[in-house]
Amino acid sequence: MIRKSLILAALFAFTLTGVNAAETTAAPQSKAPAPSQTLLPERPEPKGPHFDGQRPPCPKARAEFEKRLKLTEEQKELALQSRMKGFEEMKPIMEKMRALKMEKEAVLRSRIAVQMQQEKIAEIDAKIKDLRKQAHELRLKNMKEFEAILTDKQKKEFKKMKEEGRKNFEKAKNTCRKACKCTCPMNPPRPEVK
Repeated sequence: MIRKSLILAALFAFTLTGVNAAETTAAPQSKAPAPSQTLLPERPEPKGPHFDGQRPPCPKARAEFEKRLKLTEEQKELALQSRMKGFEEMKPIMEKMRALKMEKEAVLRSRIAVQMQQEKIAEIDAKIKDLRKQAHELRLKNMKEFEAILTDKQKKEFKKMKEEGRKNFEKAKNTCRKACKCTCPMNPPRPEVK
């Protein structure tokens, strides 16, 4: 019972010091930020006339994609609407993931007990894993919505394009692995077969 009380008191103190530090270092603003915003650093706004909150697509790649699938103007408009709807649905998931990653970094920098730190990180990692699963499901849903506007001939061509993309990705990944002896956790080295 006492141990739990001490743990809760330590977490509370840690939270308060983080919030106080953020408040004292922040410049005075006309509007007070919400408590959840005080823990996140401000992102610089990207420059450019066409920025609407997401990375602008490469016009050349989009044109090639549309040309290869032979999309009609109506299909292009439906695809754009679907993409923007998907972006708006994905935005809160990505913001939550970013906040959790910042929280994880704060826990790693904290001076709390190692076991408590590991428990907190495991809890955060579980939440991030759940959010990644939600994002994946949303991407699959958006892909199905896009495929629904295609004709049968376009669907076949789109399937070929996806297969080519996978092959190119694997080829690039293997080239990277061989060239730089990558030890990234997302790209672990595989044992060589003799």
